[in-house]
Amino acid sequence: MTPIQRVVTVAGVAGSLIAGGVIGATLAGPLAATAANSGNNGASYQLTAATASPSAAAGTFKSNENATHESSESATVEAQENSGQRPGGGSGTFTPNENATHEQGESAAREAQETAGQRPTVP
Repeated sequence: MTPIQRVVTVAGVAGSLIAGGVIGATLAGPLAATAANSGNNGASYQLTAATASPSAAAGTFKSNENATHESSESATVEAQENSGQRPGGGSGTFTPNENATHEQGESAAREAQETAGQRPTVP
């Protein structure tokens, strides 16, 4: 092997290692971050789910503009969505979910609000 061939071979191997490292870091970096945030306990899962969509701030309404959804929507509801309002605006009679499975995960403060006929503001 001539000295030039040796330099070209070493440069090719070094370039391949660097490119492989960059590709590996690009692919494995987000996977490692996801793995670190998603454990078996509910708190980690809730944290991951809550941060999955940082563009939608808490309380910000985002309209469903899916064609199937839009086809069954009234003009009033569409007008509310277009103006940035949540359809119905949270008005009307509140009916709590008294399903046994739902009740198990409910805090005492939330249950007290529901019992008083209020829309819950606590988890």
